[in-house]
Amino acid sequence: MMSFEEIKEKEERYSTGVYPKRDIVIKKGKGAYLWDINGKKYVDCVGGHGSANVGHCNPYVASAVKEQLETLTSCTEIFLYEKRALLLEELAKITPTGIEKFFLCNSGAEANEAAFKFARMLTGKNEIIATVKGFHGRTFGALSATWEKKYREYFYPLVPGFSHIPYNNLDALKEAVNENTAAFIIEVIQGEGGIRIGDEDYLRGVQKFLKEKGVLFIIDEVQTGFGRTGAWFASDLYGLEPDIITMAKSMGGGIPVGAMGIGANLENVKKLSHGSTFGGNPIAVASSLAVIKFIKDNDIINKTKELGRYFIESLKEISSPLIREVRGKGLMIGIEIKTKATPFLKKLADQGVLALPAGRNVLRFLPPLVIEKDDIDFVVEKVNKVLKV
Repeated sequence: MMSFEEIKEKEERYSTGVYPKRDIVIKKGKGAYLWDINGKKYVDCVGGHGSANVGHCNPYVASAVKEQLETLTSCTEIFLYEKRALLLEELAKITPTGIEKFFLCNSGAEANEAAFKFARMLTGKNEIIATVKGFHGRTFGALSATWEKKYREYFYPLVPGFSHIPYNNLDALKEAVNENTAAFIIEVIQGEGGIRIGDEDYLRGVQKFLKEKGVLFIIDEVQTGFGRTGAWFASDLYGLEPDIITMAKSMGGGIPVGAMGIGANLENVKKLSHGSTFGGNPIAVASSLAVIKFIKDNDIINKTKELGRYFIESLKEISSPLIREVRGKGLMIGIEIKTKATPFLKKLADQGVLALPAGRNVLRFLPPLVIEKDDIDFVVEKVNKVLKV
């Protein structure tokens, strides 16, 4: 086995350098835990950037993928396929009311690219409105909807027709919509933007206004889907019924899977207007079916709701002058502090807890939804320790 130094040297030599890498070599994972090559155990609150909802090496997913690898590994959507048909049906059951047709792909950025293309095709209009601090991916269309300058600055000109308005501000949306607006895209909870939660009155007001104007309502559920917020989708928390929904990350339990869903009332989808070689492939389909079954069989939605409430309330009990606010839904949680988050993430890792930043000054926690209460207590204890001043 290679040493830490050898692994680091090779990654630094042969990778492009776009990822800021931590000095931890991960060797294996199980459930809500990760281990490094030295055998150190971590409670994982990175959760694959929200892609490990059902836990590392989930037995449902592992069994389904192993069986699929020995049966069929490639089947593009020009052919019919039984498990794909079953997945499409399952997605129609768990997504918000009205979403009945799906385009299968491989990632959240691809799902959002599909959403923008379909929105333009279905409306005949070409302007997309997004929000300040919103994040929708890094491919050109998705990047054009993403707000953060550091992701955009090297790639101008971006796709024309995109604009940004303040989040949680209905008046700003009303002023921005015009006769050429195809769609408005929003996250119910902004992930990369700092775990910022949409107000209920705002979100419902957005939906009502967009319906009146005939503008498509796109909800990005890439990070908030599949139980993360204590509901199948964060839209469910507010009774929202988007025209288009996008999803990915934990949809495959660690296998790359994404999807865009549209309402059955949206007609005029043109043949060959979009496509994906690996979209809806047998491995991805098998893993996604396993994820949905695991969530249902183990009552993960309700458990996440309860654990999330416990986690948030426990964090709020921490007395530290560094903390501005603790906020979140389910097991999508942020601690906004009064200084940069990165040094505290390093201290947490030293204490056996892996977490993420969300913007400059938010500690973000996205643990697998199979995390236990004892592990949450451990995380809270370590957060309390590192935020002591």
